[in-house]
Parts: sequence; structure tokens; C-alpha cells
Amino acid sequence: MGTGTGRRVGRPRAAQRPESGLSAREELLAAAAELFTVRGYAATSTRAVAERAGMRQATMYHYFGGKEDLLAELLEGTVTPSLLLARALLADGGDAPAEARLWRLCRSDVELLCGGPHNLGSLYLLPEVRTERFAGFSRMRGELKAAYGRLLAAAKSSALWDEDELALRNDLVFGLIEGVILIHRSGPERPVPAFASATADAALRVAGVREEELAAVREAAGLLPCRAAGPPPGG
Repeated sequence: MGTGTGRRVGRPRAAQRPESGLSAREELLAAAAELFTVRGYAATSTRAVAERAGMRQATMYHYFGGKEDLLAELLEGTVTPSLLLARALLADGGDAPAEARLWRLCRSDVELLCGGPHNLGSLYLLPEVRTERFAGFSRMRGELKAAYGRLLAAAKSSALWDEDELALRNDLVFGLIEGVILIHRSGPERPVPAFASATADAALRVAGVREEELAAVREAAGLLPCRAAGPPPGG
């Protein structure tokens, strides 16, 4: 039988903590996010995650099978909103040029990677992420990169490029966006909205947009819907 916060009767907490309004599952993810990014994934035990969330280790196993399950859900959570937005921008961009839709996706992606209390994007660099256990995250990330590529291919400047050049430009744009992980880690005090806009501008320069065109691209991007609606990836 569940409670109003998603906790289950018969699985008490190890310690009393201030009520956060989060479900037990959400508290475990929040604890894992903090410990994985601050202490390190390898150095964090499931016991430490459970204790940080104010639970017994046995209670944690009711929600997650182990550290890999926690990490997989955290990673997929960094991609899902951007992937939903990318799908929406590709499916119904209205009269907005591809450059504006690409700028919007770049900015939103950077805000997602850098906007939370913990630098979850840094978890992309873990060697464990390359294993089969995280194939779901890799598939989602691959779809997101392909969406970047489709928007880039629809931009006016792409008419000047052959297939190899287009692939290279997409690698550079996507690499720039994910590269904010390291930049943000070295300068977390930067205001995220301004950082995201500057990164999106830089990505559009790589995409062949001229400096004098950027203001119009940003203006067009500002007219696009703020949120993407649709089923979650894989749904």
C-alpha cells in the first residue's frame, strides 16, 4: 500500500529527515546524483546512497537493483527532455527556419546539462557508461545526435557541404554542446541562461550561420514553443 509521497508501508527509513516532498524513488535519485558527482561513482556504495536518502539499504533495493540502475536512470533523465524537444522541432517546426530550431535545441540542451544542482553531464565521462547495461542511454543519445544532424542538414549552409562535411559539422556541434560538461565544471558560477545562449550562438557559427544572421535566428527561436509535448522516448 502506497503513501502520498510514494513510500511504502513496512519499509521504514533508517533516519528521520526533513520532509522534502519527493517520493522515496526521487530521494534515492537525488542522493545518487549528489554522491556520484561529488564523491565519485566508483567511491559511492549503495549503502551510502540509501543513508544519504535516509533509508535502509534493503529499502533502496526495493526501488533499484543497484548502482547501475541508479546511474542509468540519472543518465537517461539528462537526455529525455532534449530528445522530446528535438522530436517536436522536427515534427512541427512551423515556419521557423532550421537554424532557429537548431539554436533552440542547443540552448535547451545546455540549460538541461548545466541547470541542475549537480553536474550530471559529468557522468557521461564514466567508463562504465560504455558497457551494455547503458545501451538504452546510448540509443537515446544517438537519436538526439541524429536529430541535431537532421536540423543541420536542413539549414541553408548545408547546401555547400558534401556528406562527409555534414557529418563532421554535426560531430562538432554535438561535441560542443556536450563539451559544456567540462566548461561548467570549471566555472559553475556562470549564469546558465547566458552560458546556454552563448553556446548556442557558437554552435550556429559551426553550422555556417554568419555573425550578422545570428540576431534574426535568435529572434525566430524565441517564437518557438517553450516545451515539447509527447510520449517519453521508447514509449
